[in-house]
Parts: sequence; structure tokens; C-alpha cells
Amino acid sequence: MLLESFLMSHITDNVQRILGELPENVELVAAVKTRTPEEISEAIEAGISLIGDNYVQEAEQHFSTIETRVRRHLIGHLQSNKVNKAVELFDMIETIDSVKLAEHLDRRCRESGKIMPVLIEINSGREDNKSGVLPEQAEQLIRKIAVLENIRVEGLMTMGPMEGNPENSRPYFRETRRVFENIGRLGIPNVVMKYLSMGMTNSYRIAIEEGANIVRLGSLIFGERKK
Repeated sequence: MLLESFLMSHITDNVQRILGELPENVELVAAVKTRTPEEISEAIEAGISLIGDNYVQEAEQHFSTIETRVRRHLIGHLQSNKVNKAVELFDMIETIDSVKLAEHLDRRCRESGKIMPVLIEINSGREDNKSGVLPEQAEQLIRKIAVLENIRVEGLMTMGPMEGNPENSRPYFRETRRVFENIGRLGIPNVVMKYLSMGMTNSYRIAIEEGANIVRLGSLIFGERKK
């Protein structure tokens, strides 16, 4: 009980410190992969208003036991067979990277009478093992998605390296911001470049310097994940 109480107070301290340090225009997403409902609830009580889940199934488990209403983003890859449930659970999907997935999401949103804000995931590191569209293909993808009536493109998201020297993330973030600004100048109907989601615990300060206005922090809030 004493250990649990200590860990919870630690979460509260972390949240309040981070919120106090972030620029006013930057939103904090608490990345809750593998976290318990108790940990998430503590973070919400400390001031978190935006939760990011990597998996639809895990999000469903989390929010079946969390009463407080917060905004919910999907920050992990969306599988086609999870689209129906994702439409029910989330307020934004940050990881759209194909026309096929966007069309599937659009159909389900239309059936539900919902318009879903989405971000386009950019594979700025050009890594074969990561999701996302290549930077030079982003405009073509966005133009095809923009005609869909029940999803709305509101910006871009990228990952960057999860470990190592934070400075190594800068080229990833700079490239994504370049695409973000270019798309914003095109005036594509039904597209607003409002959100640039970049940076995690290891790199969020660099991401903010490069223009991020959403950062996704997990271990900096909750501590290292349990093995």
C-alpha cells in the first residue's frame, strides 16, 4: 500500500511538472500503453485531459473502468478489423497512412453519424519496419483522403527514434514540419494543417523546437514500463 501510494504521488508530481513546463500552445498526450486504470486515473486527476492508446483492445479495457471523461487519441497503428470499435472509442486517429484504411474508417463513421478528425502518419525516417507514408507521398495521399466526407485531415504525426541521442530526432521532425507547412499552403478542401504530433519522452523538447504542438509522453509521466 505504501509503495502504491508513493507511485501514485510520483505520477501526480510528474504530470504537474510537465504541464507547467510545456508552452501554452502544446498539448500533452499521456501515452498509456500497458498502464493500469489506477495509474491513468491518477494522471487524469493530476490534470491530464488527453489520453493516447496504442491498441484498440487495450483502450476498451482502460475506459471500461475509468469514469472520468477525457479526450482519447489512437496513437498506434489502426488495424482494419478494429475500425468499428475505434470509431466508438476515439476522438482522433493519429495514424492514418493509406487510402484503404481511410475509406474503411469513413464508411464506419458515416454509419455512426460521426466525423472523425485524423492525422496522417509520416514515415520521416524512411524505415521499412515502421508505418506511415513517405514524406514525398503525403500530398497525393491527403488529396485522395480529402474527398471523404466523414473524416477530416487535421495535421500530421511522426515517430522519430525512441532511444538514443534526442538530437538524432531533429531531422525526422524537421522533415515532417516541412511537409506540414507545404500541405498547409496548398489550400486543399476539407484539410486543415492544425496539429503536428511529434516527440515522445526521449525527444519531445527537440520536437517542440521543431514545431510540434502535440507531444506523446508515457514513461516521463508513469515511470518505466513493467517488464
